[in-house]
Amino acid sequence: MTETVLGVLGGSGVYDIDGLADARWVTVETPWGAPSDQFLEGSLDGQRIVFLPRHGRGHLISPTGINARANIDAMKRMGVTDLISVAAVGSFREDLSPGTFVICDQYVDRTNSRERSFFGEGCVAHVSLGHPACDRLADRVAEAGKDAEIAMVHGGTYLCIEGPQFSTLAESNLYRSWGMDVIGMTAMPEVRLAREAEICYLTVAMVTDYDCWHEDHGAVTVEQIVAVLHVNADNARKLVRALAPRVGGRDHPCDRGCDRSLDYALITQTDHRDPALLNKLDAVAGRVLG
Repeated sequence: MTETVLGVLGGSGVYDIDGLADARWVTVETPWGAPSDQFLEGSLDGQRIVFLPRHGRGHLISPTGINARANIDAMKRMGVTDLISVAAVGSFREDLSPGTFVICDQYVDRTNSRERSFFGEGCVAHVSLGHPACDRLADRVAEAGKDAEIAMVHGGTYLCIEGPQFSTLAESNLYRSWGMDVIGMTAMPEVRLAREAEICYLTVAMVTDYDCWHEDHGAVTVEQIVAVLHVNADNARKLVRALAPRVGGRDHPCDRGCDRSLDYALITQTDHRDPALLNKLDAVAGRVLG
């Protein structure tokens, strides 16, 4: 039986998880630099939880400034097997109103200034991202959301922009024409790096507002958006509490293959691999590097 450790990446407004037993903040060092903050470690109903505020407590780090490689590497070092990312987003659909949670199963990456991989010169790897979200986690989150009575939609495409500015009206309308569902600034490169680290990953997108395409957008005040943000944060905590007893241990590999994504991914021949890079990959790729 594989011990399941549930990791949670907190988005805007979610800077802690209350109700954890034996809670403590832990500093984790990585060869990729410093993570966004210390990690809050504890348990809920006997399930070990590892939480990280993505922007740091107090929201100190902009989306582009997030060291995603350090965050994911540290999650791996903490033993995380299943990672839920909660993220504030705008909506491209009338029916995805503020307060709705979307279980994302696809992503489109429009970022341009971020490190996207742990691998590179000296050790090249190519992982599959055709189905980037973990179906098993998605089903568990959907069940937990129902129990917590949270308005939730199962399935959606997250478009990730660089930021920190929001979209222009022309961009917003373009993304809608592409069939995108929500827009945010943090899911990429998290989903790429989680797959490279062989961690089951899922984004729960928390809608705070309609993007600027909506004709009533101009009537929405900052105070209204902040109010939704606070409600979403409370619901995110409720979701984690409902999810904790559902993830549990499992006696078989992930059905999606998330935990075996590196089986055939490393292309560089063994005798040509850079020892310095291999040392940095000790947590992320230790299973296949031996």
